[in-house]
Amino acid sequence: MRKFLIPTAAAAVLAVGVVEVSTTIAQDSGPTTIKVKATATPNNGGSKSKPQGHKVVAKITVTTAGDVDHPIVQSGDIYFPKGGKYQGEKYTKCASAVLTRGGPGACPTKSRIGEGSGSASADTVEAGPKVQIFNGGKNLILAYVTLQHPARVRAVVPAKLTPMSGQWSYKLHFDVPQTLQVVAGIPITLNNLTLTTGYTKAAKDIIATTSCGAGNKWPFQVNLSLDTHQSVSYTDSVACKK
Repeated sequence: MRKFLIPTAAAAVLAVGVVEVSTTIAQDSGPTTIKVKATATPNNGGSKSKPQGHKVVAKITVTTAGDVDHPIVQSGDIYFPKGGKYQGEKYTKCASAVLTRGGPGACPTKSRIGEGSGSASADTVEAGPKVQIFNGGKNLILAYVTLQHPARVRAVVPAKLTPMSGQWSYKLHFDVPQTLQVVAGIPITLNNLTLTTGYTKAAKDIIATTSCGAGNKWPFQVNLSLDTHQSVSYTDSVACKK
């Protein structure tokens, strides 16, 4: 039987929006530890008249000490900092229905804005997750996730961006399909995942910023809902240049 202890902080697997992280963030308390090491190129903010495009590379690592498994993430909300800008409406997009029916090969080549791979456990078997990221249009990012074991499973994870005011520019919400949470009766738990997105040849400023935040920091917040009927929250800020 799987046993759980809930971490006090977490980071989202699908953090593929406009947060440009330039440090390593670790959660130290509890048996579960999560680290996010990421870079943005360049790491300076743009302006309203000339948004600065970024390539974001992020590696998420999750470890759990003792006889406790990682909880399964069922959904999440990610709050992106003021000055963040997703410009999906400017560039080639792929419809969610097209991606679901035909897979990545059915989408226009220029709509692909990122990729990722990592390690996940299906009991003692490596699940081999791979991610392909597509522009879904205005305020929509699509992640096409493939698991290799214990059975080959593919699913689209839509991530919807809702514009906000005040401290945050967007709230990104995603729901993880049940088919990616449990495969052949086996829970899938993440070990690590590296994602690269934005600043493609066809869409250099699809992920952009129009400013650097107060104090030369970009704040962000992550709220995750787990299969234990509890939620965890993570808030931090990262440095940027004006």
